[in-house]
Amino acid sequence: MLKIDNLHANVGDKPILKGLTLSLNAGEIHAIMGPNGAGKSTLGYVLSGRPGYEVTAGSVTFRGQDLLALAPHERAAAGLFLGFQYPVEIPGVSNVQFLRESLNAQRKGRGEAPLSGAEFLKIARAQASDMGMDIEMLKRPVNVGFSGGEKKRNEMVQMGIIDPALAILDETDSGLDIDALRVVGDGINRIMRKPDKAVLLITHYQRLLDYVRPDFVHVLDGGRITRTGGAELALELERDGYRELAA
Repeated sequence: MLKIDNLHANVGDKPILKGLTLSLNAGEIHAIMGPNGAGKSTLGYVLSGRPGYEVTAGSVTFRGQDLLALAPHERAAAGLFLGFQYPVEIPGVSNVQFLRESLNAQRKGRGEAPLSGAEFLKIARAQASDMGMDIEMLKRPVNVGFSGGEKKRNEMVQMGIIDPALAILDETDSGLDIDALRVVGDGINRIMRKPDKAVLLITHYQRLLDYVRPDFVHVLDGGRITRTGGAELALELERDGYRELAA
């Protein structure tokens, strides 16, 4: 589904990714762990097409397409979803309107008919219910006045409505208490653990992986993948840290 080959990327004049190679198949969940400054968030931003992140070498193929040749909205329409470490607030824009416009824009990009208001609300209600979120919250401005846990639940509702093929989740566990972590983990499994989908889960800590068990864990350090293993590698990193691994 996703093939990254020898990817190099700069932020300004500073090289961040320095020859990263990684492949994800449909049906797989991959976790990326690594120390601060290793390039984890940069990888997510590069894949989603965020301005200011310049690819200087390498290639990325997503579902048979040259991902780097697509504009950000084209990447979304192709099936890519980016979850943020710190979901932004958008005052004056209701969740319902934002999500309906987002979904219909993607459907248009795929040549599909837009959903009516009633059709969309049926999907939104189901996703909100699955995340234990009151439908009234979807009528509020996007993330405005939400707690950290509510923002992450809202993001899971967004992901369920958009229904992407590939979810890149950047530290989705950040700021979550134990109960919220379980709910978010269950949401990821419900929406994305399917044979035609894949997840790239960027995290500092092993705790989310208790709920979303990865097929592979990769260590990203110095702008490249330095080690790959199974779920047990996350436990090793939690126990020994990155310095011991490097030593």
